[in-house]
Amino acid sequence: MRKQIFSCSLAAAMAVSLMACSSGQTEGMSAAESTTAEATTAAETAGTEEAKETTKSGVSGTFSGSSAGMQGTVSVDLTVENGVITDVTVTENHETPSLTAVVFDRIPAQIVEHQTTKLDAVTGATFASNALMRAASEAAQAAGLDMAALDANEYHAQAGQDETWDTDILVVGGGGAGLSAAITAAQEGSNVILVEKSSFLGGNTMMAGGGYNTVDPEAQAGMILTPAQKNTMDGYLALDPADPALKLDEFPEWKEVLTTLQSEIKAFYAANEGKEPGVDMPGFDSNTLHMWHIYVGGLRELNDGTWVASDIDMARTLAENSLDAFKWMDTIGIDAKTGADASDTVFTVLGAMWPRTHAVSADKPLIDALEKAAKDAGVTIYTETAAVSLTTDDSGKVVGAQAQKADGTKITVNTSKGVILASGGYCANAPMVKEYDKYWGDNLSDHTLTTNVGTNTGDGILMATEVGADVTGMEIAQMMPSSSPLKGTLSDGIWGDASEQIWIDGNGKRFVNEYAERDVLTKASLALDNGVFYIIYAGHGDDDGVCKGAAMEDTCFGKDVKTMWETNQIWYGATLAEAAEATKEAIGGNAPAFTEEQLREVIETYNGYVKAQKDDDFGKEVISGSIDLEAVDANPDLGICITPRKASLHHTMGGIVIDTDASVLDTDGKAIAGLWAAGEVTGGIHAGNRLGGNAEADVFTFGRIAGHSAAAAE
Repeated sequence: MRKQIFSCSLAAAMAVSLMACSSGQTEGMSAAESTTAEATTAAETAGTEEAKETTKSGVSGTFSGSSAGMQGTVSVDLTVENGVITDVTVTENHETPSLTAVVFDRIPAQIVEHQTTKLDAVTGATFASNALMRAASEAAQAAGLDMAALDANEYHAQAGQDETWDTDILVVGGGGAGLSAAITAAQEGSNVILVEKSSFLGGNTMMAGGGYNTVDPEAQAGMILTPAQKNTMDGYLALDPADPALKLDEFPEWKEVLTTLQSEIKAFYAANEGKEPGVDMPGFDSNTLHMWHIYVGGLRELNDGTWVASDIDMARTLAENSLDAFKWMDTIGIDAKTGADASDTVFTVLGAMWPRTHAVSADKPLIDALEKAAKDAGVTIYTETAAVSLTTDDSGKVVGAQAQKADGTKITVNTSKGVILASGGYCANAPMVKEYDKYWGDNLSDHTLTTNVGTNTGDGILMATEVGADVTGMEIAQMMPSSSPLKGTLSDGIWGDASEQIWIDGNGKRFVNEYAERDVLTKASLALDNGVFYIIYAGHGDDDGVCKGAAMEDTCFGKDVKTMWETNQIWYGATLAEAAEATKEAIGGNAPAFTEEQLREVIETYNGYVKAQKDDDFGKEVISGSIDLEAVDANPDLGICITPRKASLHHTMGGIVIDTDASVLDTDGKAIAGLWAAGEVTGGIHAGNRLGGNAEADVFTFGRIAGHSAAAAE
């Protein structure tokens, strides 16, 4: 039976701009506890009872309301008895549970307690909070309640008495860098407090998708070098250090990296003489190759004609220590496969430039494992608690920080060793990105969407500069080309391994080398109509090695295809003809109507390039993932998925200057005593463009280093 066709509403997508931001209430150790209840005094309770009297209209019953959330409709049933709201039940909710669990626990209870739909939004989940309150307000109107009386009961949490906390080390930020730093320092004997501005732990690591780049010789030994990879390596051998395009005269410290890489490739070929790529020649990788990719991947010219390149010492530290950090993750309860166990799972995440990306549990499972490891190590965690400034003594040493809970309660944190900043970048602060930008120009605005959590607004950078820290690389923020056109998020759609993707424009034509760096991909996509393009995913599946769009009953790259289909994240067809028909049903002129012939032509041409291992159009270095169209059309368990995409702000290249011990440096290049930093709050590692998969390697590698350095401090 022919499956019903759903299509992505791009017209609506182009008309609506959604952005997460932050404000809210406080939580302590658990993100599920409501400190509003703790802060409510007996007098306030009495006031609430009086308020209930003012809203009585005699009506009783259950009434419904709905509103648009970040990921779909949020609906509630409001139960009213004699004009008093007695229960709020969420009946429909598509929001990401790991980011919004506090919203759907706290706000319904507060609506009942305070008899109002005007409350503080939960920090880091403003959009979901407001959607729930709007839905409840609509239900209250349907019930005929006195809306003026409900509005008069508007409630905001009240600040408690000032508090003072004493500890060895304060970690600011509860993402991958902060949690790994806190765990490491605690494992090495330090008392550690971690504060997180949001209502949930995870930060951008929660959104990263679980791709971790590290050189893993044992894993590569179990892989087969493809002909396309061999061609790329031959290209490296042919590079001339004197070539002006490589800029090695301007950055001479990198010349030795190239010559060393060329020696390694020659030695690899000699050791595997007589073996054939694609048949029996093993995979190849090295720390030197990873460093070279960091260099060429991040070497960029700014709008003023100056060039930026990665700090070679920071790049070497990342390349040489990322595998140990990954193995450490496995010891604390994170499924991080290395060696022979990883040979079948190593891949190339978008913009990574080489198959060295290791899969690691993503999203909430990763953060849950880190949170458990932190608590097991003795780390004290406070969510919805933002550091606002650093404290120094007369010598300039950082000896603590001032912080504030979301309800306004002021906290003084005194440290015997110091502070680790791991508060993330500032891609959720588009005006700040625009202020420093010297790369994107008019392609950026104060309202450019972001993949980031809403709390990544650059707070740590501002705190550090106030005590003399230097910054670097603020001129460039990376844009992620493969984001939702509507929300800027990465959590929807199917795109997978970069070597297996087909990117097409509105005319059904490929327009870029899909294996290129992310800024190259972004610039190519921004030149299209509305900056929107479409991915035909032709990759491997979760179980049987054949995804090719995926059967509706299956998952593809861990994502439920049917849900994405029904919530307008993808176009789907059980046959190529149905996929084309789905795009025709899409939306009043603002999206393309692909024909079956257009899709067939681009897929069959791509298939030919995969077979030849040579991309005649764009020179894709590593190319795979051909689609067997006959099998798709004949097999009801297969289908074609097409995902609309558009670039959004993703990762800030710049930030605080640190050294290889993660010590924060001042404007004279000297370490600021008692201050370390790790993760996206820092700069200098990735220069003008971060390789895909290097973010998680960065946060865990330097998070570990920062934790060790702080624990060892006097």
